[in-house]
Amino acid sequence: MRTLLLLVALALLPTAASAQQRSGIDVSLIDTSVRPQEDFWRFANGKWLAATEIPADRPGWDSFGVVREATQAQLRDVIEGIDAKSNNEEHRKLADFYASFMDEPKVEAAGLSALKPQLDRIHAITDKAALPPLFAHLSRFWVRTPYYLDIGPDEHDTTVYITHLAQSGLGLPDRDYYLKDDAHFTAIRTAYRAHIVKVLTLAGEPVSAADAEAMIALETSIARLQWTRVENRNPLKTYNKRTKAELPAYLTAEGLGVDVPSLVVLQPSYIEGLAGLLNDVPVATWRTYLTYQLLTALSPFLPAAFVAEDFAFDQKTLRGVPQIQARWKRGVATVDRALTFALGRLYVGKYFPPSAKTHAEALIAEMLGTYRRSIETLDWMGPDTRREALAKLAAIRAKVGYPEHGRTYDGLVVQRDDLVGNVMRSRSFGYDYWTAKIGQKVDREEWFGGPQVVNAFYNPTLNEIVFPAGILQPPFFDAAADDAANYGGIGVVIGHEISHAFDDEGSRYDAVGNLRNWWTEADRAAFEKMTHGMIAQYDAFSPLPGYHVNGALTLGENAADNAGLAVAVKAYRASLNGKPAPPIDGYTGDQRLFLAFAQIWKAKIRDAAGIERLKTDPHSPGQFRANGAVRNQTAFDEAFDVKPGDAMYLPPTQRITLW
Repeated sequence: MRTLLLLVALALLPTAASAQQRSGIDVSLIDTSVRPQEDFWRFANGKWLAATEIPADRPGWDSFGVVREATQAQLRDVIEGIDAKSNNEEHRKLADFYASFMDEPKVEAAGLSALKPQLDRIHAITDKAALPPLFAHLSRFWVRTPYYLDIGPDEHDTTVYITHLAQSGLGLPDRDYYLKDDAHFTAIRTAYRAHIVKVLTLAGEPVSAADAEAMIALETSIARLQWTRVENRNPLKTYNKRTKAELPAYLTAEGLGVDVPSLVVLQPSYIEGLAGLLNDVPVATWRTYLTYQLLTALSPFLPAAFVAEDFAFDQKTLRGVPQIQARWKRGVATVDRALTFALGRLYVGKYFPPSAKTHAEALIAEMLGTYRRSIETLDWMGPDTRREALAKLAAIRAKVGYPEHGRTYDGLVVQRDDLVGNVMRSRSFGYDYWTAKIGQKVDREEWFGGPQVVNAFYNPTLNEIVFPAGILQPPFFDAAADDAANYGGIGVVIGHEISHAFDDEGSRYDAVGNLRNWWTEADRAAFEKMTHGMIAQYDAFSPLPGYHVNGALTLGENAADNAGLAVAVKAYRASLNGKPAPPIDGYTGDQRLFLAFAQIWKAKIRDAAGIERLKTDPHSPGQFRANGAVRNQTAFDEAFDVKPGDAMYLPPTQRITLW
């Protein structure tokens, strides 16, 4: 599932620009002391960058962070507005779950009592053969173990759900945190050792520095076995269907938590190598590992000492965040994760007008039409591949706003005085919901996220683009503003999501979502030559000394940014019907489109969080999402008179136009 951390429109674009309209760009952010030909992102956002401080409770701050903050306040309003005397069971569950989080004295009094059965089960392990069943049991509560199950459509038959077995098990964000020896990662590992000891000590567990060292050695061995994030982007390599008889001996039904006739193993060499760790690592080390993983999975819901230690390492040390979020924010986030669709129904009813859905659907249809015309005229694609591409484009389904029939929570027990129990029961409830789908027909009407999510998605196995209600709100679209800024904002958003159907991963799937090669050999070779060029472009970007963007990891998002922007420019120019765009705020129409795009990506991030994102996030930093995409657009050179010798100039032979 792909994501674009960006917002889309509430309403149709105006049909014609006028001199009286606002430009839609924020001219107060523009730093005219910076030449746009040298650093366009800084030109567009320089004054904001100079004046803005990252909020103390955030790892970074950007355009859509503001919207998420506002949405979180709206969700709080919805929860706290539930009538205390309501007889609606779903509403009571929302209110009671939130109340259980906000009642700190009861959380303190409960201590670790809700975890005692799980802790006892871990303590009782003396036989390594009992480890896989314990992994499966703890996974029900989102406890990190060396592997996990993901239920989704079978990539070779997307009409049915199948189990996917994936690598997991690391307490640090990425394998590089264990395997790289630069100063930052070395310091993180030192802090991690101390953190493990602190968490286990708080729980009254017998633990020594040597125990923590042994646990980190175990995780380091897991990291060495794991595939890189770049390797995991290849859907052909990660589709390895196995029957039950072909699985390693430890992956019985008890070791998986479910009895399946077959499943897809995403990283076969990892699963095979893990057998050696199960044999070689002492049971005592596995007990330490699982005890820590249980405690850290539930620490945010335990007494204050655990919350403080969890924040001190997970946010302050790993990401440089100086201050924990207010308790109400953490409470809202917890309820949102546990009762997503119940909360979403109330959110939509209060904050999402029906007209927004209609307007967004119309705009999406417009962008799909522009994309179709673009594919029809590609000079690098032959007729056979083009025919398949157009069929896939025509089959893309857009889901907008909210599901007609969202998931319900009948049978989930929520108690007003049992926070940890509520969290564990809700996680187990979700586990049962998904494992019950194994082997069943895929419901293409179902949504996999709630309507309040501030995000947008492309799902390759369903060939769908999804725009939840949470993302359909200002300030990224302004119905009273000029067309150019809206095309530079939401036009690019929609084009981006459509483009994921045709990026290096999405292009492996056909119109119904199956993995199938619908390309001619020559067209695939031409496409890969261009994507290799894009990898090289982004590899050269460095947001921090000693750290570079990983062009291969971010390829899909970079390709979607570039293609989405190119298609948005075409759509905007077509909307003018041959008439010139009037200048507004001293900028031409094309200039305003590119400025709006760059201002979407204004962002600041703490260094530690920036390093983590470079290692884990398939999106490039905002600075390079803006500058990297505009450099490939001939229209940008024309708009800002970019010439050879300028930093933003790319020779025409080096510019990449994918779609």
